[in-house]
Amino acid sequence: MSESEIIQGREMNNQEWIDRWDARAIGFHKEFIHPSLKRNADLMVNGRSSLKIFVPLCGKSWDMKWLADQGHTVIGVEVAQRAIEEFFEEQNIPFTSAPVPAVDGTLFQSEDKKVQIYCCDFFKLSPDVVGHVNGVWDRASLVAINVADRARYAAVIQSLMMPDSRYLLSVLQYDRTKYTGPPHHVGDEDVCNTFESSNTVKEIDSVDALEPSQTERWGIDWLTEKTFLLTPKQ
Repeated sequence: MSESEIIQGREMNNQEWIDRWDARAIGFHKEFIHPSLKRNADLMVNGRSSLKIFVPLCGKSWDMKWLADQGHTVIGVEVAQRAIEEFFEEQNIPFTSAPVPAVDGTLFQSEDKKVQIYCCDFFKLSPDVVGHVNGVWDRASLVAINVADRARYAAVIQSLMMPDSRYLLSVLQYDRTKYTGPPHHVGDEDVCNTFESSNTVKEIDSVDALEPSQTERWGIDWLTEKTFLLTPKQ
């Protein structure tokens, strides 16, 4: 395996992610509230209330319902319509949908508008479409983005963040000579290189996340999940 292959890993396009949902190849989906979110949500909220929280590449994450139940408005984006519909159905949340021509997509939202999920290409989002947010919960998103797209990804999120935003970023780290992703290895230096020009970056959580199935499928023998808190530089 070449150094370039190790760094870039397996690249995927939107249709391949949609196909994964259709084939139920969604091992990344967890049917529980993410422990790091529960442990560290207060750092993102920072004593505030009724925040607008962005959840990129949200799938049908249970975290969105949990955040909405805390009194926040959740704005998600997901390319697979099936995932979005399953989220509302499985969480027993009545919803409506409407086309959003600006992103060639559709907005699905709860009747109280506390959960709003855009079905579209992530890179088409802008403040003109979704407005600005005070918080970001990024789990299974940066690690899924093609490595070559990380700078573009960060630019989109940065454009949505208000000066008081606080960004919780969960990443995975492992021996990338044994597995190249996705989910991709995102090292401490990758986080800094991607975000530090505009944000203060602080590691706040680190846990052993290896599951037996990952050893079997990915060939890795260690897996660390780290969470960082990013705050815009003033």
